[in-house]
Amino acid sequence: MKTLSLPPLFAPTPRAFGNGLTLTTKCFPKQLHFNSPCLVFSTHSTSATLSVESQVETKQVFDGDKASLLVSELRKNFDSGKTKSYEWRISQLESIANMLVEKEEQIIDALVKDLSKPRNEAYITEIFQVKSSCNETLQELKHWMKPEKVSTSITTFPSSAEIVSEPLGVVLIISTWNFPFSLSLDPIIGAIAAGNTVVLKPSEISPAVSSLLANLLATYLDNSAVRVVEGAVPETTALLEQKWDKILYTGSARVGRIVMAAAAKHLTPVILELGGKCPAVVDSNINLQVTARRIIAGKWACNSGQACISVDYIITRKDFAPTLITALKEELEQFFGKDPIESKDMSRIVSPTQFARLVRLLDDDKASDKIVLGGQRDEKKLKIAPTILLDVPEEAMVMQEEIFGPILPIITVDNIEDSFSIIKSRPKPLAAYLFTNNEQLKKDYVDKISSGGMLINDAVVHVVATRGLPFGGVGESGMGAYHGKFSFDGFSHKKAVLYKGFGSDPSIRYPPYTPEKVKLLRAILDGSIFHIILALLGWSK
Repeated sequence: MKTLSLPPLFAPTPRAFGNGLTLTTKCFPKQLHFNSPCLVFSTHSTSATLSVESQVETKQVFDGDKASLLVSELRKNFDSGKTKSYEWRISQLESIANMLVEKEEQIIDALVKDLSKPRNEAYITEIFQVKSSCNETLQELKHWMKPEKVSTSITTFPSSAEIVSEPLGVVLIISTWNFPFSLSLDPIIGAIAAGNTVVLKPSEISPAVSSLLANLLATYLDNSAVRVVEGAVPETTALLEQKWDKILYTGSARVGRIVMAAAAKHLTPVILELGGKCPAVVDSNINLQVTARRIIAGKWACNSGQACISVDYIITRKDFAPTLITALKEELEQFFGKDPIESKDMSRIVSPTQFARLVRLLDDDKASDKIVLGGQRDEKKLKIAPTILLDVPEEAMVMQEEIFGPILPIITVDNIEDSFSIIKSRPKPLAAYLFTNNEQLKKDYVDKISSGGMLINDAVVHVVATRGLPFGGVGESGMGAYHGKFSFDGFSHKKAVLYKGFGSDPSIRYPPYTPEKVKLLRAILDGSIFHIILALLGWSK
């Protein structure tokens, strides 16, 4: 029996579950295919401990040695140069595009099985998102790969310069369970477009999608360059012990620290998408119905609030709060009916563990009497009705952690500008929302509130349906960015190249440094044509 001790930071947090670092677990590896293009390590969680006990022979465990062999193989294939060609990159992207068309129903079925995602929501937020990213990359890749010309100065005349985007090498992508397909494939598209070899570690908390990804990528992509490792804590720990050229991790800030600490041992750069408590400031100067609908779409119709960019809490004026709550109540009934737990248009909570965590937030003594709408729950169906709380105290648990569920606190202020200090007192969020027609308020919000992304008069769609914008956090909500060109750049090294010939080699750059040389050299460095002429004529300034 082998026991793996985990770092102290492996403690339950809202988004720690299912990011490849499940903080739970006695794990019993059950199946392994060493000769297949994908490495499959199915695990079964039976108790909440901080140790991993293997009940099979050591040789069957995906340990550091197996991970090292995998990385070595991918590095060898990268070094062969095959992934650097435009033709290879395009062929892989076209295969992904074909996969999305041919396997759409299988992908949606897996999402329904793991999260009970409504089929339309699954298509829009998962498949369409990947399709959009893939199509954009196919259209723009040749342009992205072209060296960027840079002007040179007189000090290097005659010369030319450019910035060359070169692939980093072997990259690791650790994805999460709430959008298990799109948050796996979107970064893979960027990594392939940049010319890297890739290992994907999908979340074991969405097992149907994880298994499907392993099978589909083995079928559609070049297995000498793209691999999938399924599993939980031991597999992810083994992967993090290796030397990677870049790591992209999506999940909680607590586990993000573990990933970053592991990467630091090898000076590996990281992209961390970590979420946080995303605020929505709601002014009274708005179209009330449209605002209510868009808030609902950015909260309850977005995987039941299980999204890193979901509206986590609202701030509005005290005298306007009742009006806003009434509008939200009316629109929620229009969307999900009088009994939203029975609605087929809302996702379920991903697991009993997450369900129990959300129930604890609602049953907290500081929050339970603040419920003004909803609160119903069905443990068997893993569903919680859309729930609104009014003026929950700051010390309540629901205001101390990212909610990641269908619970929405509303905080009231006397003046809408007072919302700024509330937001700034917290760690910087991944997204910040504002609903207003006040142009000055818009400018002040953009200027004074720091967040990974920002959206005025809507929620979530800045990530799902907008090309050209990066997706990433700041501070505790993450670092680095991806999506589209930003994915290509995120998995590339921008190499500076200067070209010079042998035709010109002025002696002023070489010793001995005579007074005449120094005058001319300083004049050239200063960039003053007048002073250069004076120096050439032997005159002083």
